[in-house]
Amino acid sequence: MAGSGTKSHKLVSYAKYGYMFILPFFIVYGFFMVWPFINTFLLSLKGNSNNPTDWVGFQNYKWLLFGDAEKGRFSAGSVAQKAFWSDFGTTLILWIGNFIVQIVLSLLLAVWFSDARIKIKGTGFFKVVMYLPNIIMAASVAAMFLMFFDSNKYGIVNSLALNMGWFTDPYPFLDNKWVIRIIVMLIQAWLWFGNTMLLLLSGIFGIDPSIYEAASIDGASGSTTFFKITMPILKPIFIYVVITSLIGGLQMFDIPYLMHTGATYNKYLETAAIYIYQNFHASMPNYGFSAAASMIMFVITLALGFVVNRFNTDSTAPKKKKKA
Repeated sequence: MAGSGTKSHKLVSYAKYGYMFILPFFIVYGFFMVWPFINTFLLSLKGNSNNPTDWVGFQNYKWLLFGDAEKGRFSAGSVAQKAFWSDFGTTLILWIGNFIVQIVLSLLLAVWFSDARIKIKGTGFFKVVMYLPNIIMAASVAAMFLMFFDSNKYGIVNSLALNMGWFTDPYPFLDNKWVIRIIVMLIQAWLWFGNTMLLLLSGIFGIDPSIYEAASIDGASGSTTFFKITMPILKPIFIYVVITSLIGGLQMFDIPYLMHTGATYNKYLETAAIYIYQNFHASMPNYGFSAAASMIMFVITLALGFVVNRFNTDSTAPKKKKKA
């Protein structure tokens, strides 16, 4: 009798053990990310510190987005709207400026280090050195560059320029709107280009060398190889770099906030994150404005990240799948 001696074996599922191992992550994520997010949203629906329990609904959002036309341009809502969007514009300027320098430098170095024809010696050493700024504390970096570009005669750059006879008076680096912004852009690019370079370098090393060999045999120039082979294959990593840089750029706080002398922050470097911090820690704080501004920045970051990610999506993929 076939099958009479066979025994049914109960399948053992080990999936539950996997869930047990990842459960701590979800607990920590929920406690430190999800709950603060929900709490911030609820706080954005409340009034200022004088009446913290008063629910004002979406009034804070209305004021930050559209102002308060009913009470004029000098009302609290209109002033808040002008300040918020001005600071958001400063944030975009600082991010775009530093990202252009960062991505160009990172791409050039990544291609240079990965080019087998150049055969650079000590690439490991250079990679470590270029990544080191990324692990330095922002406060230390700000203090160092403040020593370089202090507006008085004791600043390192001013002191050297005065001694060399290039300046007759100390140059006000910190008080010049675009000079100080360019300095912050270069600082941010210097801090992050090493990390971006390593990401792009890992993507280049993942490309099949035979593709480059075939291009070389066909007589393709270096620029043709870069634009026709390297960049299209690097597109997913490049999009990832853009999105992560965008998220970090819109949250830019430490360097712009610390680049000042005295107790007052530099008005030319006031970013959206500084606006949120300022409203939360002012002598008369407005927690509702701060929370609403945080939520608006979250939505803007999410929307921009989605738009950038669309460039990595093949719009014809559904049609190809349906056809297949």
